[in-house]
Amino acid sequence: MRSPTFPLYHTSRKKPRRWPLVLRVIKGAIHVDVALPVILHAAFAALIVYLDEVRDGHLAIPSSVIPSLSIVVGLMLVFRNQTSYDRFWQGNQHLTTIETSIRNLTRSFLACSYVAKGPPPTDAERVDTEQTIRILLAMIYASKHHLRAEWGSTSLPMMMPHGEVERRRRESHSMSKPEYSELLPAGTRGFEEQGLGLLLQLSVQVEGYIKRGHDRGWFHSPQASQLTVQLNTLVSAYGSMETIHLTPLPVAYLIHMRQVLAIFGCVLPFALVKEMGWWTIMLTAFISFTLYGIEAIGAQLEDPFGYDRNDIKIDAIVEDLRVETSVLLEEWRRGSDMFARPPELI
Repeated sequence: MRSPTFPLYHTSRKKPRRWPLVLRVIKGAIHVDVALPVILHAAFAALIVYLDEVRDGHLAIPSSVIPSLSIVVGLMLVFRNQTSYDRFWQGNQHLTTIETSIRNLTRSFLACSYVAKGPPPTDAERVDTEQTIRILLAMIYASKHHLRAEWGSTSLPMMMPHGEVERRRRESHSMSKPEYSELLPAGTRGFEEQGLGLLLQLSVQVEGYIKRGHDRGWFHSPQASQLTVQLNTLVSAYGSMETIHLTPLPVAYLIHMRQVLAIFGCVLPFALVKEMGWWTIMLTAFISFTLYGIEAIGAQLEDPFGYDRNDIKIDAIVEDLRVETSVLLEEWRRGSDMFARPPELI
């Protein structure tokens, strides 16, 4: 049975939600992340209620202190979430820029790899074009793995000696990614252990193809310049994603925010116990769940390139691009009308 391959198949939702979002507590939710602080604050609230009954109501404080503290907590959480979502959105935009640049370069390389009114490309030249298209696709894989710190043995088995591959395969069952390694020319050697990112290394090979295409007369000078601009845009977007990954929020802000949340959660039972009694426990737990949940969402969105359910669907986006590129390459190989030279140029 043929598997579906319509555009954006992997990034689109394949099935409707079976449960309303209000009932979701596992997949995509942050309940597990906030369970410990919520339980601790509820236990502290229970202790305060018990002691208040023992001391005949001498632990209560005026409830008017809560609004003033809640304003501070609210402002900090708003800043936290806005900053984190902006990083999520910008990361998605930069990933789309890389994808768009690869699409544009792929289209230009396949459609323009011949000389007008000249002989068709030789077999070696066609192999050069196809290999460069594969390298272009490998660049988005390189970007994904670099942002996840999966360089070296976890992503590039063909870029090291065979004996080293076997040794690392025994150490880690998750390192082999043949669908990625087959995109690179056999014997390609990486330099990540020396500090050179794979995407930048591959961009040199793509730049070399643009130079060769210009020398062969496939690309005139303005066109070759525009292709280089597309390649520069791709590398620039990669650098911006790298900046998002390597620049966390200042630790002083994170420490202070956590401390403010803890203090607010500890003050809350004293302000509620007089009017709410034992209901203080439930109300404290609910407020703590709300506030710590907002902070946990911000923490997930801060670095959106991982495997969390709320992260960018990088794997699906990359797979959709691979499908697109494979179809274009296959049509180009068989001389589809999509890439056929005009009759007057044959």
